[in-house]
Amino acid sequence: MLRGEVENLNGLTQQGFTGSALFEKTFDEGMALVEETARYLDGRGREESRGLPRKAAMLYAGESMRVTTRLMQAASWLLVQRAVHDGDMEAEMAAGERYRLGSREICLGKSADGVESLPPALLDLLERSDNLYRRIARLDDVLFGDAEPAAGARGQQDALAQAFGSE
Repeated sequence: MLRGEVENLNGLTQQGFTGSALFEKTFDEGMALVEETARYLDGRGREESRGLPRKAAMLYAGESMRVTTRLMQAASWLLVQRAVHDGDMEAEMAAGERYRLGSREICLGKSADGVESLPPALLDLLERSDNLYRRIARLDDVLFGDAEPAAGARGQQDALAQAFGSE
C-alpha cells in the first residue's frame, strides 16, 4: 500500500474504509500471510529450526513468536473491520480500545542482534509481517484519530524546529 493511500483516508468513515478496495486488498494480503506463515512454522520452519545452533534456535523462537503476534493482531483488527462492514458490529464498538490494534511494543520492537543468521524464509515473513503491521497501525491511527497524516518533509522539519525551540 502506498503511503498516499493511507493519507487519503482523512475524513473517510470507518464504514467507508471497510467498503474500499484498499481494505479488501489489505484483508486478503493479511489473511494469506497468516496462512503462509502457519504453513511455514508448522512445516519447513520447524525442520529448519532444528538444524540451528543453540543461540540461533533461541533467536528463531523469539522471532517466530514476534511474527505470530504481529499476524494475530493484524488478523484480529482486520476481522473486526470486516464485522463492521458486514453489519455484525457497530462502528463505535470497533473503535473502542478493546478492538484497536495491540501489542505495538512487541510488534514494532527492534529485532535482536544476529537475526540475519535465521533462515531466509523466516526473515522474509518477518519483513512482510512488519510491513503489514505498520500499515495497519497507520490505518488504525488515521481511522480512529490518534495521529495526523504525515505532512511530508516540511511538516517533519517544522516538528523538529518546534521540538528544539528554533524558528
